[in-house]
Amino acid sequence: MNSALVSVLVLLVIFVAWPVSADRKDSPGAGGYGGDEDDDNDTKSWFPLDNQLSLSYYDKICPDFEKIVATKGCDASVLLDHEGSERRSPASKTLRGFELIDDIKSEIEKACPNLVSCADVLIAASRDATFQLGGPYWPNAYGRRDSTDSYARDVEKVPSGRRDITGLLETFQSYGLNVLDLVVLSGAHTIGKAYCGTIQSRLYNFNATDGSDPSIDPKYADFLRRKCRVASETVYLDAVTPVKFDNQYYINLQKKMGVLTTDQELVKDPRTAPLVKAFAEQPPHMFRQQFAVSMAKLVNVGVITGEDRAGVIRKVCSKSNSRPY
Repeated sequence: MNSALVSVLVLLVIFVAWPVSADRKDSPGAGGYGGDEDDDNDTKSWFPLDNQLSLSYYDKICPDFEKIVATKGCDASVLLDHEGSERRSPASKTLRGFELIDDIKSEIEKACPNLVSCADVLIAASRDATFQLGGPYWPNAYGRRDSTDSYARDVEKVPSGRRDITGLLETFQSYGLNVLDLVVLSGAHTIGKAYCGTIQSRLYNFNATDGSDPSIDPKYADFLRRKCRVASETVYLDAVTPVKFDNQYYINLQKKMGVLTTDQELVKDPRTAPLVKAFAEQPPHMFRQQFAVSMAKLVNVGVITGEDRAGVIRKVCSKSNSRPY
């Protein structure tokens, strides 16, 4: 799994769900996500299990599920590819990694046909992608079903890069997430890219001033203007360590190097600024550990299970089934 695909999977799961120590003691079988044996015993205290999800869901029916995902390399509605779907919404154009999810699902279907949902594949792949880039490893509960429909209008429920902090907090709180989750999950921007079209309003004639957004460092703004003359070009969300999962994103914000409007707003708002400062100044493992906790909460937002009688298990993640299972 190359670094470009790895990095976008993490951003993809955060989109869909609306997704630790430096010496790798947080790896599977090494005492839980934090690296200490006691942490493993405390897993249930922070892991927000849905009533119908289970850490051992596939142990008997598809025991190699996580192994296949790792080797190869939420309701998953954004994976459906058809006219009018979330995937074809203009707001989704920066998302990548869809083909990789289909490839993983194809391998799983060979071993465990009609048993593993695309939503669970996406959750597992995103966790493994995070780990490959130096991020934390956390336990996943499984048993999700896939949605049967996908609508472009649903993309509007996902926080955009131009919202103010109050709007973002309202959205997060409506899903049971808090201000800490907002700051931590924004840290996923330590990897990935943004289309220049999403930030050109900050770079050229900002608020009819003929200049750039003053909240951007002048030298960095000059770099972005040179890079972003064409809307279809892309820029790294973290200009310093773009394919490493670390706390550099928060350090960049302290230096006025946030790419998206919402990134830099985190430093300006008194509700979020102290958290940004803390993650920038503390050792990277502090951010990694909290990211695992916040992701465990996020991936349980809007879950469809077999008990809902509304979901399916798709054979191909990008296509609807002719009938539910």
